[in-house]
Amino acid sequence: MTTPLMFLAMVAFFFTANGQETKSASGKGGVLQLTRENFHTALRTHKQLLVHFYVPLSADGQHLSEVFEKAVVDLQDSDVMLATVDVAKDKELAKELNATTPNIRLYLFGNRINFIPCPVPKSSASIVTWLKRRAGSALDLITDLSQSVSSEEELWVIGFFKELDSEYVRVFYSAAVSLPDVSFGLTQNEDVIAEYDVTPNVVLLLKQWTLIKVFEMTPETSREDLLTLISVYQMDLVTEYSGKMASQILSSPVLNHAILFVNKSSTNFQEVHTAFSTAAEAFRMKILFVLVDVSELRNGRMMEYFRVRAYEAPLVRLVNLTNHVTYQLPSVVMDVNSIEEFCQNYLEGKAKPKMQSEPIPEGWDKSPVKELVGSIFEEVAFNPNRTVFVLFYVPYNPESRVVFPLWEELAEAFKDRDDFVVARIDASANDINMSVQSSYPAFCLFPALHAERAVFYTGKRKLKNLLAFIHEEMEKAAIVRVKEDDDRKKYVEAMKAEKEKTERNTTKDEL
Repeated sequence: MTTPLMFLAMVAFFFTANGQETKSASGKGGVLQLTRENFHTALRTHKQLLVHFYVPLSADGQHLSEVFEKAVVDLQDSDVMLATVDVAKDKELAKELNATTPNIRLYLFGNRINFIPCPVPKSSASIVTWLKRRAGSALDLITDLSQSVSSEEELWVIGFFKELDSEYVRVFYSAAVSLPDVSFGLTQNEDVIAEYDVTPNVVLLLKQWTLIKVFEMTPETSREDLLTLISVYQMDLVTEYSGKMASQILSSPVLNHAILFVNKSSTNFQEVHTAFSTAAEAFRMKILFVLVDVSELRNGRMMEYFRVRAYEAPLVRLVNLTNHVTYQLPSVVMDVNSIEEFCQNYLEGKAKPKMQSEPIPEGWDKSPVKELVGSIFEEVAFNPNRTVFVLFYVPYNPESRVVFPLWEELAEAFKDRDDFVVARIDASANDINMSVQSSYPAFCLFPALHAERAVFYTGKRKLKNLLAFIHEEMEKAAIVRVKEDDDRKKYVEAMKAEKEKTERNTTKDEL
């Protein structure tokens, strides 16, 4: 039986424990600092819990932490509690929640499974806008354009729809929720629409009252279509590469990038830039046009990646961010026509990839691990009389350097075998006609076959595991090779018989 004294003790214990839990979860600027110990309690306590999973020393982590601290003030009278999880410190919690960084999630009413991903915000106002749009409706976007669109806004996205309860509006509002950093508006004002001479069910993109794009929606138009459109027109026609713009360029939904490497101080810069910009207009939704100033020292890593030297500028490269195959404008004349023709050929699959190779190193085949370059790769790797195991590496990658000793061990194990070659190639400095299809370092075995066959190894990076893989693949290849040799023998005999038959027929005709 519970006595009044026992009940008071239980109440006191509850409030003490709850106070300790709240205290332990307190953080900087009113933002809760969550750990594995207090995360689930916070989840149950707050109706809406917006959690930022971050790494403290990263630039993104520091910026978003400051954004969260500022947003606390704007949200102090709401049901939303802001919190952070240090992923570097609480790895177990991050693993349990399958949370990567940067990652912002809204948890509702204690449900840790069905959370709502929050777009990475630029400012505290972005967080407030996202929460309001998510909880509101399309009617909240109805605006008086004459008062709303100011010269200070980077981009306004205005929807003009005949019916506000249509599917068009639902798709439009869904895009607005996903882009809290962009100003959206809805209008049915006939005078405003007449000014831009458009029909209903269109989306207008405006910058400083200037109409830059009219997009006609159809029943097939999706939220993703609008997001792509807006993200492209948020950026300049030609975007100059910088540390600030790098993430926006790399996250663009347009995966084909045309990159102009040019010295902005050169005498012909304006001429080249004008030609590049003019060509960009014709391919705006298909190719992202980027400018890299080769005279800017901070662009060194970008130039190193594409293996471009300052004295080679100006030049144009095309690359797809999915396969990273690079193409180069073949014309020495950099005018609008040559750039447009180059881009069109690329999109139609007619352009030829730029194949680059380092010079063949002196004595490249004398060391236990052979040093390959692009120009001799196929000759060595696809030798039908030798099995070749190649390490694809990039010198600036720590993981690549770690496996160098292992590759030396492997070469030592096969030093007395003339039919087996251990080699490596710098993938950042040499192009080859095949895809590695993985991150570096990558391991690929080329069996001694007439057919060009490549087998990637993804097992443990231990000598015994490599040896087991090699012997297994060589046994498979030996079986295939017997059939290959038999087929080749039959082919040679058939060709010989055909030749003899032709000679006999020729002799009869002569007689």
